[in-house]
Amino acid sequence: MLTTIADLRSFVQSQRFAGKRIGLVPTMGALHEGHLSLVRLANEQCDSTIVSIFVNPTQFGPNEDFAQYPRTLENDLQLLETVGSPAVFVPDAKEMYPAGFETSISVGGVTEPFEGIVRPGHFNGVATVVLKLFLASQVDVAFFGQKDYQQLCVIKKMVADLNVPVEIVMGKTVREPDGLAMSSRNRYLSESQRSQAVVLSQSLAVAEKMIVAENVRSAETIRQAMQNMLLSAGGLSIDYIAIADPVTLRELTEIGADTVILLAVRLGSTRLIDNVLVKI
Repeated sequence: MLTTIADLRSFVQSQRFAGKRIGLVPTMGALHEGHLSLVRLANEQCDSTIVSIFVNPTQFGPNEDFAQYPRTLENDLQLLETVGSPAVFVPDAKEMYPAGFETSISVGGVTEPFEGIVRPGHFNGVATVVLKLFLASQVDVAFFGQKDYQQLCVIKKMVADLNVPVEIVMGKTVREPDGLAMSSRNRYLSESQRSQAVVLSQSLAVAEKMIVAENVRSAETIRQAMQNMLLSAGGLSIDYIAIADPVTLRELTEIGADTVILLAVRLGSTRLIDNVLVKI
């Protein structure tokens, strides 16, 4: 286990000297099958894989769950052994943000809608910590999950705008047997909330069917159908339902090409997000 940036750089240097292609899977821990699928993907595409585990304080708002966010390092390390024992970078906050740290990365455009409205400042924290990880590790490729689709777009935009020499690869969302997207926050759900949460993926499936099979092109018609379905489940509130361009995240009124549909809901104190990419 690597705990300092100096240790990380030393490890990467040894791998680079051996001519290895190096991949990074950034996480905040509380690992589940979704994370492990990214590690497997990294193992397939790279000779050496690094998994970072760091609960990044700068991406949490003042009323969010930073203090309560699950920290399960011992279990995380055991899970990682089942997928090939990658190198693990586990810094503390002082290592990532030493005294006097005053720099932040701000990405425009794709950070502004959806999560950017509900969680102001969130993506500044994400972009800053990810760029620090890229600079510290100097890896060839980094792997992110589709479930956090807007985050993926932010990272791609930052990498393109700043000429960061890291390839970004998206891993598909991993779901429970009933369709619920795997998330570290699912453990917060009560039994009844867990049953209700399946409506997220069900509403996305209905929206995809409307577009692909029924040739519905009105974004508002699809959004209204999803809203009715979500609210009929009871017990949840909707932060947003968005039908957007998959690259720019600009919302659409008419669907004429590939589309991303994103949603965020709250079940009690737990906030869940999900999305689907619709190919036309």
